[in-house]
Amino acid sequence: MTTEPAPTLAQADDAALNGIIDQLRTFATEVLSLDPEQAALRGGLSALVFVGAMLVMWGLRLLFKAATERLTTHTDATPRKSRGIGRWTFRIARIAIFLAALLVVARVWGFDLENLTKGPIGAVLGVLMRIALIIVLSLAAIEISQLGIRNLFARVATRSKNIRRAAQVRTLAPVLSGVATSTLVVVGAMMALSEVGVEIGPLLAGAGIVGLAIGFGAQTIVKDFLTGIFLIIEDAVSVGDVVMIADFGGVVEEMSIRTIKLRDFDGTLHIFPYSEAQVIHNRTKSFGFAVFNLQIAHSANVTDALDLMKKTGDDLRAEESFAPFIESPIEVVGVDQVTDAGVLLKARIKTAPGKQWMIQREYLRRIKQAFDDANIDIPTKTTVLMMPDQPPR
Repeated sequence: MTTEPAPTLAQADDAALNGIIDQLRTFATEVLSLDPEQAALRGGLSALVFVGAMLVMWGLRLLFKAATERLTTHTDATPRKSRGIGRWTFRIARIAIFLAALLVVARVWGFDLENLTKGPIGAVLGVLMRIALIIVLSLAAIEISQLGIRNLFARVATRSKNIRRAAQVRTLAPVLSGVATSTLVVVGAMMALSEVGVEIGPLLAGAGIVGLAIGFGAQTIVKDFLTGIFLIIEDAVSVGDVVMIADFGGVVEEMSIRTIKLRDFDGTLHIFPYSEAQVIHNRTKSFGFAVFNLQIAHSANVTDALDLMKKTGDDLRAEESFAPFIESPIEVVGVDQVTDAGVLLKARIKTAPGKQWMIQREYLRRIKQAFDDANIDIPTKTTVLMMPDQPPR
């Protein structure tokens, strides 16, 4: 008595593929042989299935929109990102709904789906469906975590009575959002790999060793991350501060996991890794000073000039439109230098953070007018041409 050899994996795949091809041929023959009434009935049912799928997509869109409007606060500093919440999740969910509707329509027209769920092809399709589900859930978790973190920190910043603390809280939001996104991506990738038969245990051990090696090789990236964390914890700089890094200055627009971005006055965006920001000059921490270096001519009365500087500063502080931004009376230091060009007078006004430039511009406008009214001359550079008595030989 002889036994037939077991079919190989390639033979099983070929048999399954041939079975599906035969089924497609049979399906096409049956569809072409339908009478008009049956074809119209099945066409109507197919149209209803697609209409139902469109209604499900429409309801899902409304659900995402309502969830976004409910979770997003009015004080969110990034409204453009808020509108994008659920974008990728909705796109993938829409594709999944369309494929499901397509399978239902195929079933309505008599296509047998059992062969698709049996054998190696069915196993592959099952794995692909589980991986697709993991991707959808991962994207949804990433988008929800980003929205939740921004919403939570925006609420805390809004309720904070300390403006500086509110800015620090807003700075932490993108950093934690990046960490959460990276974690969810790694977890999703591990789950997807487990679906294709990869052992996660040895992979995690290997990833730990590789991560250690990368940590030694990419010390700059690790240094950037740690430096940024300490800068935020120590409240050295926050989003919205005006800082100087090296020869560049501007408003801190964003602080990510490893970079700080400055927006210059002319719109230029300067991006620095934290490791390159060795010295940061924060010009809006706690308070500021509007500093004045005014030079008058040697012939001018120094005492009158100093009195005018004091009076102009007091008048500026007395006005309601500028009083909230001036924290103390003007401090007239006096004569700072005497040079061949003139006499340099120095003064300063303590202001609220970031308001020193506004106060400085207004004060300079007023003191110039006051000096002109009091006939206090400001020295100007002159060039004298000396003509030689004899022409050069």
